[in-house]
Amino acid sequence: MTGVADPKTDASAEGARARAHGRPKDSCRYAAGSPERRSWLEGYDGLPADRAPDQPPENG
Repeated sequence: MTGVADPKTDASAEGARARAHGRPKDSCRYAAGSPERRSWLEGYDGLPADRAPDQPPENG
């Protein structure tokens, strides 16, 4: 471990904290199209952008 923070993890955690504190989604400070913004939005939404939504459970 080098002691350098992983930007993806940090931005994702920052997005999750923003949502938990009631900040709007457009409060993201990262540039549009940047990997950090994508990560921040994933954290805010609680779902990686490249993952399909979970299917609802079968009624059964």
